Amino acid sequence: MGKSKEYTNGEVTIVWEPEKCIHSGVCVKGSPNVFQPKERPWIKIDAASTETIVDTVKKCPSGALSFYMNNEEDKTSENLDTKVEVLENGPLLVYGTLHVTHKDGKKETKNRTTAFCRCGASQNKPYCDGAHVKEDFRG
Repeated sequence: MGKSKEYTNGEVTIVWEPEKCIHSGVCVKGSPNVFQPKERPWIKIDAASTETIVDTVKKCPSGALSFYMNNEEDKTSENLDTKVEVLENGPLLVYGTLHVTHKDGKKETKNRTTAFCRCGASQNKPYCDGAHVKEDFRG
């Protein structure tokens, strides 16, 4: 796993893994006061309530953003219903804990949100890497 950065407000900690980011903009559109990509640091952890931040992070299509509650008794980060959503002209989003078996037999567990490629152009199959934008994928 590559490098990650953590941002905390004392109640929740956001974990950002830049190598996973596909720059979908879901975080910026969902909580523009918190997620400001032109600023450094780009996550303003105190700019919204913990609930708003968690709701936005759960929608991250790449899994680059995740969270955990600082209070170990609160297991909110582990509870996510499994659901599938097709993004127009973009990836297939699967929310929940998944056990992925790759074509070479390697197994991997993905938590929270996983974006699967639908356009066929991803260099990181089966996952989306944002190539659908360059390919002008429609579907």
